[in-house]
Amino acid sequence: MQINQSGPKPLQALLKLFLSFLFLSPLVTIAQTTYLPQGAEENILIERMEIKLQKDSIFNFSKTKPFSRESIIPAVEKNYKTAFFVYSTGEISPTLDSVQLARETNASRFTKVDIYNMRRALVNNLEWVKDDLSAYKSKKPWGKTFYQTPGTLYEVHSKDFDLAINPVLQFQLSKENKNDQTLFLNTRGVTVRGKIANKIGFDSYITDNQERDPLYVQAWERKFQSVPGEGYYKYFKTTGYDYFDARGYFTFGVTKYVDVAFGYDKNFIGNGYRSLFLSDFSNNILFLKLNTRIWRINYQNLFMELNATEPRGPDRLLKKKYAVMHHLDVNVTKSLNVGLFEGVIFGRSDQFEFGYLNPIIFYRSIEQQNGSIDNSVAGIDIKANVKHALQFYGQFLLDEFVLAEIRRNRGSWVNKWGIQAGAKYIDAFGIKNLDLQLETNRVRPFTYSHSDSVANYTHYNQPLAHPLGANFQEWIGIAR
Repeated sequence: MQINQSGPKPLQALLKLFLSFLFLSPLVTIAQTTYLPQGAEENILIERMEIKLQKDSIFNFSKTKPFSRESIIPAVEKNYKTAFFVYSTGEISPTLDSVQLARETNASRFTKVDIYNMRRALVNNLEWVKDDLSAYKSKKPWGKTFYQTPGTLYEVHSKDFDLAINPVLQFQLSKENKNDQTLFLNTRGVTVRGKIANKIGFDSYITDNQERDPLYVQAWERKFQSVPGEGYYKYFKTTGYDYFDARGYFTFGVTKYVDVAFGYDKNFIGNGYRSLFLSDFSNNILFLKLNTRIWRINYQNLFMELNATEPRGPDRLLKKKYAVMHHLDVNVTKSLNVGLFEGVIFGRSDQFEFGYLNPIIFYRSIEQQNGSIDNSVAGIDIKANVKHALQFYGQFLLDEFVLAEIRRNRGSWVNKWGIQAGAKYIDAFGIKNLDLQLETNRVRPFTYSHSDSVANYTHYNQPLAHPLGANFQEWIGIAR
């Protein structure tokens, strides 16, 4: 028997929730932020700084990405000043108090390249720099308007308004064995970010793209009817793809400890190259994000609207589904971090489950109250920084299990789980700026799947977590 219930449109429910935050909080709004994009070079620096500092409370909350500029850039600036001083003088003063001595000792671990990259991060994010901005002026600006600082085409920094505009340009040609076609990528666009009255932050990224990919990507597109990482697309010169990539969001701070973001972009949970919880592999997602950071805790709520799996066809309104996720991150010690994760994927016709708007972790009980019809997952992650040079990390995701089948050890399909383990080694073997990473991921068959295909762990025909979906084991090695 199927019962149709009428109710608020799901997207309208999310918009009403967001607008409630926006209009009920002006009197207490005290801060806002924008985020460093995934793939930004600053992310490598942040990773190195976290491991070298080992016990820094700001850098240790590194699992939920993208990173907040409001948190990260001032921390980079503070360490840059100390590291530059230690590097310039060539010594650590023996007369310092214990706090300053520890700070300069940590700063001495940064290489010349680290210090250069710290300054580069500051130049690229001047709206968050507290120092005199004249120290970052370009030696050769383009007239009196453009590239007044090396990192930004056009920028404005005033008391109540900051603006940064940059072009996005990428063009590449390549060849592939056993493929007579020339591979290419042609991207043109613009990125705009800023903040208003130090209360509202905004960021947008818009590009027009044409590409022809290697044969294995073309095979992926034919099989799953999607271009990895992208949404709507058209064919270009038979074997190429043509698409727009448009992202954007705005943010504000509800209190000193709670930030809210609403927009269309990607999120990532984890310390690995891959994530078994939520990765940035699929298309951009409409999301509402609440992030709470206080004491030793970072707690994130994500409410997302997804596209259900559908074959390509004529232009039409695609079916929607929804996801709600929580991630609780705790600094158990100054160098050991443990997190808890949960998520639910669900689809309804003209109805939104308002019980899933509960911001408190552990959705499973709510999902059971609804009849246990939705796709729920849970997990735990761990990260430890060791000896100012090593980081060990891992994730365990549980989709479904039956204890009796585990005891029988027959490899039953009903036991659906995934596990990740990895390690990072910076300045490996005493070689400055050589970073190594080793990671393994294993996911059992049918993990993330559900009896109702609408509730599968996917978005726009692409996995929300690992690109391979389920039923695999992989090893990844990275050297840079």
